[in-house]
Amino acid sequence: MQRWRGLEEIPAGWGRCVATIGVFDGLHRGHQQIIARARQLAQERSLPTVLVTFTPHPSEVVRPGSHPPQLTTNTRKAELAAESGVDVVVFLPFTLEFSKLTPEEFIHEAVVAELHADAVVVGENFRFGHKAAGDVAMLADLGRRWGFQAEGVTLLAEAGRPISSTYIRSCVEAGDLGAAAHALGRPHRLDGVVVRGDQRGRGLGFPTANVRTASFAAVPADGIYAGRVVQIDEWGNTRAGMPALPAAISVGSNPTFEGRHRSVEAFVLDFEGDLYGQNLGVEFVRRLRGMIKFDSVQDLVAQMAEDVVQTRQLLG
Repeated sequence: MQRWRGLEEIPAGWGRCVATIGVFDGLHRGHQQIIARARQLAQERSLPTVLVTFTPHPSEVVRPGSHPPQLTTNTRKAELAAESGVDVVVFLPFTLEFSKLTPEEFIHEAVVAELHADAVVVGENFRFGHKAAGDVAMLADLGRRWGFQAEGVTLLAEAGRPISSTYIRSCVEAGDLGAAAHALGRPHRLDGVVVRGDQRGRGLGFPTANVRTASFAAVPADGIYAGRVVQIDEWGNTRAGMPALPAAISVGSNPTFEGRHRSVEAFVLDFEGDLYGQNLGVEFVRRLRGMIKFDSVQDLVAQMAEDVVQTRQLLG
């Protein structure tokens, strides 16, 4: 799969394509349904499927300080898009100037003049252009004018609630990682580099990998989780052929030791070795308990041992 950063990276002689446009944070099951429809049209027309997304998140540019918690890094988003059969991911730099493009200017500049889209597939709630003035009806009108098919896909919903990035963020924030995984179609994952922490875990018999995540990462509610870790390379891609390893994961500030800073620490079961400086993806399967301040270190160690037992049982 190809990854282009900006329209200027579109190769010379680029032909027609089927495009899908959106933020696609999390690339959840609803997004996957949109991509599947785009791929269907592309296969019928023997054309490549192109996913167009934005960096940074548009809200951070339009309303600075309002960046929502991020479910996936850009690298992970592209990786998931490739797994869904997308041929090209285009990351459009979202600037203040870009945000002022009218709906017509945005579609003509990106979709028509550069990508030469034969069809554009979006979610039925898709909005575009300055002040989100464009909608699917306008997209269809522009398609008739400029020669592409426009289609809005009905949002995937369960129990009367659309599956959306906003809903998944609320699940993660509440610690309901089972519901988040169901909506995502896979466990929620945080990517980061292993850094040196207080190193208390080693002294307690449970050495942990302290994973430093991105600034806007969607970190789950404080607590202890059963999950897994995967190794990722220096570019953020999951290392092929490397198994996911079971882990008991702590999120919080370690109140037993009067900690003040939240951290994400993973005790990798049955692992021996040094993970410092390595890039890891931490997958959250289920919350085992909340964060507790124990009366003694001995009580904490006993509970940690029980957390490991529960993790083994849950993950099989």
